[in-house]
Amino acid sequence: MWIEKKVISLQSKWLGNPTRFPNFYKKQKVMIDKQTLEDCIRQFLEDTDVELIRLTIDSNQHIEVLLDSFSGVDIDCCTRLTRFLQQQFLSLLDEYDLEVGSVSITDPFLTPMQYKKNVGHEVEITGLDGKKVRGLLVDADDDTFLVDVEQMVAVEGKKRKQKQIVSIEYHYGDVKSVRYDFKF
Repeated sequence: MWIEKKVISLQSKWLGNPTRFPNFYKKQKVMIDKQTLEDCIRQFLEDTDVELIRLTIDSNQHIEVLLDSFSGVDIDCCTRLTRFLQQQFLSLLDEYDLEVGSVSITDPFLTPMQYKKNVGHEVEITGLDGKKVRGLLVDADDDTFLVDVEQMVAVEGKKRKQKQIVSIEYHYGDVKSVRYDFKF
């Protein structure tokens, strides 16, 4: 009886002041290994044309998975991946907010696949110096991409510079970002 009263007294003392609550009673944060999660996602996407573009896990226990493909990513694909991850990680994902979706039209290109997908479209390139250039994405491979840009060029025999289309080749590491340039 005396022991029971003492335990109740200690519990009410801890509950009244959460800073004094013992560590073993506090809810422990469950950590998911990013590489394990990425491997699981890649395994799911293995036989599809869908590609993992970005995976982020932040300190607020929010997981964001961004996907893209040449044919686009539909909501069914996102739903199937979400259910697959929930089955693989069971109760571990209960502690996280999981968001699976496709890249936005305003997101910068992050993989060579995205460059190849957007060949023939207008793009906006931000250089490492912050200078922006707009042009037509003509070609892309695994290391570089080619853009046709309209520039003022000095033409022999003319006093004024003339507008001409100039092809510029960029390496992926030589630019800060490249985005689809949509016009209204």
